[in-house]
Amino acid sequence: MPDLYRLDELLTAEERAVRDRVRAFCEAEVLPGAANRWERATVPRELLPRLGALGVTGVPELSATAEGLVAAELAAADGSLYTIWAAQGGLTMRAIAMLGSAEQKARWLPRLATFEAVGAFALTEPEHGSDAVLLETRARRNGEGYDLDGRKRWIGNATFADVLVVWARDETDGQVGGFLVERGAPGLVATAIGGKTSHRAVSQADIVLEGVPAARLPGALTFRDTAAVLRAARAGIAWGALGHATACYDAARAYVCERTSFGRPLAGYQLVQAKLAGMLAEVTSMQLMCLRLSQLAEVTTDGMASLAKMHCARAARRVAADARDLLGGNGILLENHVARHQADLEGLFTYEGTDHIQALIVGREVTGVSAFSIR
Repeated sequence: MPDLYRLDELLTAEERAVRDRVRAFCEAEVLPGAANRWERATVPRELLPRLGALGVTGVPELSATAEGLVAAELAAADGSLYTIWAAQGGLTMRAIAMLGSAEQKARWLPRLATFEAVGAFALTEPEHGSDAVLLETRARRNGEGYDLDGRKRWIGNATFADVLVVWARDETDGQVGGFLVERGAPGLVATAIGGKTSHRAVSQADIVLEGVPAARLPGALTFRDTAAVLRAARAGIAWGALGHATACYDAARAYVCERTSFGRPLAGYQLVQAKLAGMLAEVTSMQLMCLRLSQLAEVTTDGMASLAKMHCARAARRVAADARDLLGGNGILLENHVARHQADLEGLFTYEGTDHIQALIVGREVTGVSAFSIR
């Protein structure tokens, strides 16, 4: 991966060790089958226990920078596996760790950390994506627990998850809360969404909930608690975008150094070098932003996280487009990986809040005026 500004020197020995461990795993076990899994829309479930064994999924011992480096390495190899890992550690485990009871944490976090159990984070609904604060799924009290009714959409891992964090509106006070639903719960139906052109090796589902028994996360009292989980997750997505971009840059640089046209390497043409320089500038700006955001993890604001997600997703799209261009016709072949990254970036560009929503969150922070509802 490119490191023109020698950012590697700013990492601790522990952070470099984590990165190198994940990179070796990706090179040996993830990348060789990534294109085939993407083409066949096959979820890499066989890789999940081995990923869990690396000790890099939702564990508090990792620094924010180390967690970001893991995200970048996984995304550089396989955007689908990265998304599964992010849903597991960055969303499901984070929600339970931040908002769950001691019993809920003890029961689920160790198993989720090793992928002995798989988690899902169910927020988006068929009619509520960017305006998730207006979600319609309802929770009604039933003795010591709750029953959930509603629908969810685009829920990663849901078709085979052991536990789902479902966000619903409490009928008693009208506030949004988080609820744990276990696999096999009566009234829960999850159906995989087909026909995707992005993240094809992720099982994302439509969910129907009809009187589904659930346990509340006691720390999830309003939508602001939901937003706190998403804020941390958006920082990870910026790192994921960086991983996609660096993979595309590396592929393009290697290709133009090897490919000849009109009797000379493509790398010797001025237009090619200019395009590589622009791509490197994008990647380097993403590296600097991601690293600094991780250093500020304890004081990250909504605007900080959204700015990183917005910028890195935009920049990664541009890098992927330039890489595909530099590879010419070969750029659309899955064996060269760039087309897969370019397609997967379309999903990353949208999830955890669209580009427009990220911009409005930043705008709210710098002006003090909200351009959308936060009810």
